Parts: sequence; C-alpha cells; structure tokens
Amino acid sequence: MSESVFLETRNLVKHYRQGELDVSVLKGIDLIVNHGDQIAIMGPSGSGKSTLLHLLGGLDEATAGDVLLDGVNIQRMSQAKLAAIRNKSLGFIYQFHHLLAEFDAVENVAMPLLISGSSITSARKRATQLLERVGLGHRLHHKPAELSGGERQRAAVARALINNPQCILADEPTGNLDSASAEQLYQLMARLNKEMGVSVLIVTHDKRLAERMDTVLHMEDGLITN
Repeated sequence: MSESVFLETRNLVKHYRQGELDVSVLKGIDLIVNHGDQIAIMGPSGSGKSTLLHLLGGLDEATAGDVLLDGVNIQRMSQAKLAAIRNKSLGFIYQFHHLLAEFDAVENVAMPLLISGSSITSARKRATQLLERVGLGHRLHHKPAELSGGERQRAAVARALINNPQCILADEPTGNLDSASAEQLYQLMARLNKEMGVSVLIVTHDKRLAERMDTVLHMEDGLITN
C-alpha cells in the first residue's frame, strides 16, 4: 500500500436480509482515499452511497471484502479497538447535526474529548479554538435552538474535528441548509482541507458541493460506475 493511502476498500460487499429476500446493496467496491483527498460520491437513492460510508467508518460490518484504515483491516478488529481507532482517526458529519439540546456549543463540541478521557479544561479550550475557526467564536455559549441551521452544521463540523481526525466522512451535510448556508459550508470544508490536510469524503445529492471536490464518483446499483 502506498504511504499516501489512508482508507481503502477491496471488493467490498454488503447484503441485507429482508424476510426471505437477500438484498445486495454493495456488489464489490474498490476505493482508495489518499491523505488530503476531497472526494464526493453521488448517485440515486438506494444506490448504496450511505451504506458504503457506514462501512468506511466502521459503523457497520461488510458481508465480504476488506476495509483498510492506514493499512489495518478494521473488519477484523474487536469492537473496543474499532471504537478507539474510529474516535481517533475519523470525524463524522450528518445531514442532521445531532447536537445535544441541553448543552451549549462549546459543551457539544468538547463532548468527544471528554468521552475519551481529556480534562474538562483542555477539552473546552480545544472546542473553543475550533468554534472560533469555523466562525462561531461569538456563539460559544448558545444552545442548538439558539443557532441557525448553518451555525448548527458548522458546530457539527467543529465537533467532527475535535480529535484531529485524518478523514471526515460526511453524509448529505448540506441536505437541510439553504443555499447561503450551504455555500458557507462548502467554503469552510475546502479551507479546512487545505489548512489541516484532512481528507474529506462526502455522500451528497448536491451538485454544487460535489463540484468543489477534487474527485466525483458516481454509484448506481451498488457499484461505482466511473
């Protein structure tokens, strides 16, 4: 494996059982994500995009094939080791921000560090720095209900970066944003990719977002078609 390769799949297959039916969602995916890559995955609903993202993030198990993270097959890891690797190396952004309503922005962003054992002081300091970096320095102590949709998603980006991941996996990150907020998110993710060297892999229906990526892959019927 090349030293620049961060994440790789080899002949990745995923089947689900639906009653008596065996539904084939992924049909042998080969994918390479290098350090610093910006990749968008597009395709119709049901093409397997989100399933692929979940397998790449170790959130689901493949039926067959391999997922290699820094050369290590995460399909063969214990759940405890996988959780530790995932927490350290990957950041996740979803269509819905999943911020906790009872906590303010700093507390929400700091949460992954606190869970991994960092002190409250260091976690809050890191969270504050990241919120300032994503343009929310003036909203540190606002709760999610007091933030706009775009601000909540930027807070989710900060949370995804809290453990200095090597790769961000994003599932429809602009799906609930208006065009102005989506544009801000495009620019933010491009800037973070450039400044921090973090790889970005995005599943999206948003053509404008996809066009900002270095590579656009298309999926259909469980296969990458380009």
